[in-house]
Amino acid sequence: VQLQACGGGLVQAGASLRLSCEASERTFSTYAVGWFRQVPGNEREFVAAISGSESKTWYADSAKGRFSISRDNARNTVYLQMDSLKLEDTAVYYCATRPGERGSYVYTGRYDYEYWGQGTEVTVSS
Repeated sequence: VQLQACGGGLVQAGASLRLSCEASERTFSTYAVGWFRQVPGNEREFVAAISGSESKTWYADSAKGRFSISRDNARNTVYLQMDSLKLEDTAVYYCATRPGERGSYVYTGRYDYEYWGQGTEVTVSS
């Protein structure tokens, strides 16, 4: 499975961005997807995830109330809508995926995922 992440950029604090993660897999609608982010020198951390066929979602505390993950199965794409961006949201954002063995299960660990996109950089300025 190949993932193409895009949508990052340079924005001011308080602005919004929508990241996209498009997959090459035709059965992507059954795959679980996660978004992670990484700052140089730090571990890659979980941001948000969506399960396979039932599209259950889960968020890191830092993302709750500001970020929203969704999927468009017709486009083989998962989105991460990020609102009210803060300076501390600055990072490279990665999407990852794996077969969703259970339609409602949300995977939040980076080692749960098998396939990773190349990352898209988000910079939030003051």
